[in-house]
Amino acid sequence: MRHRHAGKLLGRSYEHRKALYRNLMVALIDHRRIRTTLAKAKAVQPEIEKLITIARVDTPHARRMALSKLNSKDAMRKLFTFAPQEYSGRNGGYTRITKIGPRMGDGAEMALIELV
Repeated sequence: MRHRHAGKLLGRSYEHRKALYRNLMVALIDHRRIRTTLAKAKAVQPEIEKLITIARVDTPHARRMALSKLNSKDAMRKLFTFAPQEYSGRNGGYTRITKIGPRMGDGAEMALIELV
């Protein structure tokens, strides 16, 4: 039983799941829109929302916290160039998930996650 265990496991170990979230967040920051499975999009959405909330205020501490989540200086710099201007007056809801139908190979439900 998984009583009181929050979050999606996605059939991966903790380290693999953490790397997956990191890669999805870096790709989302770089491209502003990515196509992935619905389960992965729903799992990474709270993580990227928290990261953008941190990046709304450009301080050295916020940069360190974002870098610890992303492990990519380029993505961190890109995040801090657009987040303070675009999301300073917005209290959450920085991403949008749109279902785009099943994948051809295995029928997995695909989704588009994008920064609003």
